[in-house]
Amino acid sequence: MRFEGTSNYIATDDLKVAVNAAVKLRRPLLIKGEPGTGKTVLAHEIAAAIGAPLIEWHIKSTTRAHQGLYEYDAVARLRDGQLGDERVHDISNYIRRGKLWDAFTSPELPVLLIDEIDKADIEFPNDLLQELDRMEFHVYETGETVRAADRPVVVITSNNEKELPDAFLRRCFFHYISFPDRPTMEAIVDVHFPGIQKILVSRALDLFYEVRDVPGIKKKPSTSELLDWLKLLLHEDMPLEVLQNRDPTKAIPPLHGALLKNEQDVMLFEKLAFMARRNG
Repeated sequence: MRFEGTSNYIATDDLKVAVNAAVKLRRPLLIKGEPGTGKTVLAHEIAAAIGAPLIEWHIKSTTRAHQGLYEYDAVARLRDGQLGDERVHDISNYIRRGKLWDAFTSPELPVLLIDEIDKADIEFPNDLLQELDRMEFHVYETGETVRAADRPVVVITSNNEKELPDAFLRRCFFHYISFPDRPTMEAIVDVHFPGIQKILVSRALDLFYEVRDVPGIKKKPSTSELLDWLKLLLHEDMPLEVLQNRDPTKAIPPLHGALLKNEQDVMLFEKLAFMARRNG
């Protein structure tokens, strides 16, 4: 069971090493990196590469760790009791299984994605320590213990919005997905746009990395935003001359809404254009 990337996902050598080490150790793989660098997609590609089912748990600010185990619907039981429903005599009818429960009892070894763990409360990772470490938990309402027959492959993503507790980090295998260098980015573009003009890609990447390197930019465009931009350039049949002979007094790239995602960055580029016109 080795991950070597897939035809749809360009994995660097260090990322392959991290994935395979985490699978070998059966430690949760904690993936960090800029938004849009393929952290979530990685779990999908690992599952596809090793032929495993994927179980996804997308974390929100209101998500509680216990929801990943199970939830007891006491309100539904009370309502059924008032209506005289026979289901109330079996409390298991009101236990709703969480994503960890599904992963622990899956008939096939699954890949469990815990996506954007840093969105939750700071105590959320600590509340999962024991369950992820022992791969079991107790259901107090029914008295049963849910135990994994085999440790699932766990992928945890984080956008670094919050620091994760040291005790949690000790139990993970960590990897930071660096922003792709130009050769890697060219390979990624080739996967998504086979047969695309090399000169178009070359000039588009020139502009893309120029935008990312502008001092003071608040939200650097990501890989996914580059792919959206290229898709628009191809759809609009943008003349290559627009990219090759771009006027420096018009600093904003064509179809910039795919790359610049807030008004501060648009204003920054408008200011740069104004300064270029004045100096010219």
